[in-house]
Amino acid sequence: MKRKRVLVVAAVCIAALAVAGAGIAKAVSGSDESVTEPAAAKAAAAAVKAAGGGSAREVEYQDGDGAGVYEVEVRRADGSQIEVHLNGRFQPVDTVADDDSGSESEGAND
Repeated sequence: MKRKRVLVVAAVCIAALAVAGAGIAKAVSGSDESVTEPAAAKAAAAAVKAAGGGSAREVEYQDGDGAGVYEVEVRRADGSQIEVHLNGRFQPVDTVADDDSGSESEGAND
């Protein structure tokens, strides 16, 4: 009975370490991550202003090369959608057309 309990506890610990390791690996890999308030609100407002109006649809943070960039999808009043990239101080870096199909036209400074 005691041995079963030890094995169960060991299995739970191993599973917890595996989940934690996966989370750390994702955080270190530089993949897109969702942004929480208040940074999301600041990024959304700055991106909408840079786009000349519209509404922010999604805010992500990319830190792949150490220079963090906020990526904000903005839908304009005419229905077009762009992605605005902002630096860590919420200043626009560039804008790319975004057709929401997974492909983006790089360098389309709108």
